[in-house]
Amino acid sequence: MIKKETVKTLVNEWLQDKEYFLVDVDVTPDDRIVVEIDHKDGVWIEDCAELSRFIEDHLNRDEEDYELEVGSAGIGQPFKVVQQYVNCIGEEVEVLQKDGKKVSGILKSVDAPTFVVTVKEKKKLEGQKRPQLVETDRTFDMNDVKYTKYIINFK
Repeated sequence: MIKKETVKTLVNEWLQDKEYFLVDVDVTPDDRIVVEIDHKDGVWIEDCAELSRFIEDHLNRDEEDYELEVGSAGIGQPFKVVQQYVNCIGEEVEVLQKDGKKVSGILKSVDAPTFVVTVKEKKKLEGQKRPQLVETDRTFDMNDVKYTKYIINFK
């Protein structure tokens, strides 16, 4: 069986001097290898093909038969690494808290393992009869949320 660490090492070697970053490597017991990479400006298919060829050149199919898939992390998918948070600063994100509550707002800052999202909340302000929408910064711990993901807007 091909080891996950072997594949990670190969991917990190290919990533040197590139602006891409590794999101995830998964190797199943039947040797299906899935590599996810990302880039602040998106992932090009040509780069996925180049990485795939690089991995294939360094693994021996005569020793182990495997299936290899190289792709992007996928827009709208939950973040897996800190760099994905950093790349989305200033963008709208959705946070699903462990208690099941969803919060959406603008990702303001990241200081791993915490991140700050500016959300609009209704609050009763002094001297006002009705609650007003107020922007509030909420701090979350990456380890204490079920997921955070980029919200795709077609406005």
